[in-house]
Amino acid sequence: MRFVRHRTDQGPRLAVLDDEDVLINLPIGLDLPTLLSEEGRLFEVAENTLKSTNSGLSLAEADLMAPLDPPTIRDFSAFPEHIAGIAKNVDPEAGIPEIFWEIPTFYFSNPYAAIGPHDDVPIPPGCERFDFEMEVAAVVGHAGRDLTVEEAADHIAGFVVINDFSARDLQFREMQLQLGPAKGKDSATALGTVFVTADELASRRSGTSYDLSMEVRVNGKTIGTDRLDSMAWSFPALAAYASRGTWIRPGDLLGSGTCQGGCLAELWGRHGMDSYPPLHPGDVVTTDVELLGGTRNVVVPGTAPHKITPELRR
Repeated sequence: MRFVRHRTDQGPRLAVLDDEDVLINLPIGLDLPTLLSEEGRLFEVAENTLKSTNSGLSLAEADLMAPLDPPTIRDFSAFPEHIAGIAKNVDPEAGIPEIFWEIPTFYFSNPYAAIGPHDDVPIPPGCERFDFEMEVAAVVGHAGRDLTVEEAADHIAGFVVINDFSARDLQFREMQLQLGPAKGKDSATALGTVFVTADELASRRSGTSYDLSMEVRVNGKTIGTDRLDSMAWSFPALAAYASRGTWIRPGDLLGSGTCQGGCLAELWGRHGMDSYPPLHPGDVVTTDVELLGGTRNVVVPGTAPHKITPELRR
């Protein structure tokens, strides 16, 4: 099944899509994390709603929001060729670090920065090299802790496209302190138009992931393409690692990390910092992932940073 959330006169409303891309509203007050927390309830509510209602807005008419407000966002690095390109920003001779093949590392992103698929994206304060990152995120269904990879597969409820906007100059500067990324990744993470349940992709299972095409465009020009099954780590592996020593809970997002060619920083590493311009106000960034929908966001001016100084100086 496919679910969206949209703005209505009564506030945000979760809806299930029928076969003709018509939104059928679920009862007021329901959201994805709540429905996912009770096994089988999401499908039960959706099926009952589809049986009892046969009219609604078309997908094209709806004022779409992010399909859910994720409690947490863990963003991984599962695409090896992306890592290889990023590494060249520091060392032109660099390749894929050996640690990539040992653990599916991640950082915690800001759930308050999650925005809708068509929302404007302000440039972060002080940023001059603004970037995008095309990804897919698994959405956790029921809670789990210390899961094996095999067990973790049953804890993935479905998937959503994400575009992790990134302030590269801020990111590269702050990571000199061997922490982060922090403010470099703190401004906006656009979630795609639809949440698609895992069963919808069963026929496209391929290797570690799914045989789905991915494309990102800026102002209509294709910047990068890849396939989701280029991931070296599977989504169950990401979920298992995320649950090690702690809990994953309904609605948590587990990002795949950027696909090959899915961001400007990777292309800067491969072709030079002047090969592609950073994002500027007025730029339109569009992502599309086969069967999963995508995002279309306009970059707008941000605000100037307020000055912050240390109380003690060396």
